Parts: sequence; structure tokens; C-alpha cells
Amino acid sequence: MMQGYVNANYEAVISVTAKHNSQLKSVIAIIDTGFTGFLSLPRVIIDELGFPWSYRDRATLGDGSETLFDVYDAMVIWNGQYCEIEINAAETEPLLGMRMLRGYRLQVDTDQGGLVTIEALK
Repeated sequence: MMQGYVNANYEAVISVTAKHNSQLKSVIAIIDTGFTGFLSLPRVIIDELGFPWSYRDRATLGDGSETLFDVYDAMVIWNGQYCEIEINAAETEPLLGMRMLRGYRLQVDTDQGGLVTIEALK
């Protein structure tokens, strides 16, 4: 089981550690159930860790507009295990998407400082 909290903006957040070669970087990611990818990170973090570029993709944003973004191959520590994922480059706060939550139960105590728990379904 993994735990996070509800921040001052009433966003459910969790710490995620990304790894490339021997470098580790922990980030606080906002859980975004409208984001269908794994994880988005700002390019400065992607460049710092040196993730390899994979491809360019198109996405439809919440306002209906479309954008292009770069996708990188990455490794994160998820539920105590190394996990290979794709990271989308986005100049926003880090976002954790629904692909990362696949096979898990998300519970949020929706008060400021509330507990966020993510646990495997199986």
C-alpha cells in the first residue's frame, strides 16, 4: 500500500521516485483521474535524469484543445517495485494518471491534509 495526502489546494498527491541509471529523483505528483497516461513531468526533470526519448504523441486536453507532447521511457518505484513506464513531457505540475493506477484501489479522505491510499486489488 502507498500513501499520500490532500494538499492545501484539495488535490490528492503522492510521492513518486523516478530512476535512470544510478540517479533517483522523488517528485510529488497530483493524482489526475482525467489523465489517461502514466506520469507527466516537466522537461527540466526529464533532462536532469536523462530519460531516453521514445516518440511524439497527440492528446486532447480538458478544454477540448489538442497538443503534441514528447514521450520518454522511464523507470519508477511503484508499490515498492521497479516499474517501466512512459513519461509525458508537460510544463505543468507532475501528474499521475490512470494507467499508473490500473489494478489499484484509490481512496481519498477529501479534507485538507486527508489521507490518500493506493493499494493493489490483487
